[in-house]
Amino acid sequence: MENMIIIGSGPAGYTCALYAGRAELAPLCFEGDPFEGYLPGGQLMTTTEVENYPGYPEGITGPEMMEEFKKQAERFGARFEHKTVTKVETDVHPFKVHVEDQVYEAKTVIIATGATAKYLGLESERTYANRGVSACATCDGAVPRFRNQPLVVVGGGDTAMEEAIFLTKFASMVHIVHRRDEFRASKIMAKRAVEHPKITVEWNSTVDEVLGNDKDGVTGVRLKDTQSGETRELACTGYFCAIGHKPNSDLFTGVVDMDDAGYIKTIPGTTKTKVAGLFACGDVQDPIYRQAVTAAGSGCAAAIDATRWLEEHEG
Repeated sequence: MENMIIIGSGPAGYTCALYAGRAELAPLCFEGDPFEGYLPGGQLMTTTEVENYPGYPEGITGPEMMEEFKKQAERFGARFEHKTVTKVETDVHPFKVHVEDQVYEAKTVIIATGATAKYLGLESERTYANRGVSACATCDGAVPRFRNQPLVVVGGGDTAMEEAIFLTKFASMVHIVHRRDEFRASKIMAKRAVEHPKITVEWNSTVDEVLGNDKDGVTGVRLKDTQSGETRELACTGYFCAIGHKPNSDLFTGVVDMDDAGYIKTIPGTTKTKVAGLFACGDVQDPIYRQAVTAAGSGCAAAIDATRWLEEHEG
């Protein structure tokens, strides 16, 4: 019988494990099997430079930071396994957590499965990941390679407008690539973007290919006109895909409340779901911020909420 099982890793899962470990709960964290497409450590494992997390004045790579998070949690008794949870039975208590051909029982379960950035699906997006391709302007926009350089943002919603406006602080010019002749963003956000002196909109266009080379990374994009079919090249050093994220919440469809996009809803002011003893933290329940520091904060909150829940029900 486990006091706590954490599903997922990254800043939220590792911080939750740290706090639960210090509470002497000996939490068990299933990070996911990398051979099944899961990335222990979360999205930061694909981030080369992290400069906006407190405590790292010189910056740090995502993998290095996640390794430090994990080691700190292990120091206090947290246990980690590279296995994938396939099912959680929440209609019984203790919960039954299915992992491969084994079934674990847990008094509490923390969902820390994160979210996955959406891309267009181009092979070149994969080729130049972390070499000019990003899905988070707030995370990566200030790095040296993007300063005083032309950048491209793909998308037409509020997120794309916000990313583009943020990037104007660093870029020489920001090109918003949108497949239609009108944004779906709110009028006020669209107006701010269109009227910004450092933003140019490439209307009725899609990215046909991300261009680059091994030495320099991204050097430009090939655009395709959605009306004429004609293609042209646009020089840039950064490609930011701002078409949304998909929360990794499929495992809990029909179990907990979710919004239309699949983000798990928690009771306001807590990390509790509608299922007693089941908690959610990190990007899987955060459609707004999606930052490492906010994920870590909610991981802390989930561990505290779960610890208190255990004390109340076992006291």
